[in-house]
Amino acid sequence: MTHPAPDLLKRTTAALAPDPHANPLIPRIADGTATRSTLASLALEQAWVIPADRRAFEFLAARGEATDPEVAAFFTALAEGEALAGERLTAFARACGVDEAGEASYEPLAGCQAYPAYVAWLALNASPADVVLALTANFSAWSGYCATIATALRERYGFTDEACAFFDFFAQPSPEPDRLATAAVQAALDAGRLDEERAHTYGRLLQDYEAMFWNTLSRVP
Repeated sequence: MTHPAPDLLKRTTAALAPDPHANPLIPRIADGTATRSTLASLALEQAWVIPADRRAFEFLAARGEATDPEVAAFFTALAEGEALAGERLTAFARACGVDEAGEASYEPLAGCQAYPAYVAWLALNASPADVVLALTANFSAWSGYCATIATALRERYGFTDEACAFFDFFAQPSPEPDRLATAAVQAALDAGRLDEERAHTYGRLLQDYEAMFWNTLSRVP
């Protein structure tokens, strides 16, 4: 018996990998030249992204429960992860000088919120199995960005472990998401419910919106 899901996930992730030089902000954070106000904007934009993505993942899990339990399990785990990450975000925001009043009055940037808006579109319109494949490819790049940021915040900005915990959470390798993604993709392949071409399109758009997020933030003074 063949098991194509791991190969498909690996191929899709490689095909959708962003140009390592395409993100203008990560190098600036890495060398400590990004301003504190830019870091504050990153925290504030994520305060909008995280709850939006969590609700989208919960909706995708609910859509998959009846026919695709493996897919539902994947999105349930993602939603739980977003909730845990959200609990760690406040410390980063406070380290950037953002207080509760600043959070409440902040006006989010359209270029940063295009990503969660598209995730919400996928939750409403796409086959959940296709979204598993698309998101897994996108998360690979996000994890690498978070690892770079977590290191830089400590070494260049003097942030505490608590203030870096949000990025540590996404940067730390964990076999569980990979296992759940593989199980979900394999089950969808076995049932004939995975459209690889459509999933690739979703993944490409996710990567484009991810790039838009960082490019928008890079223009914050």
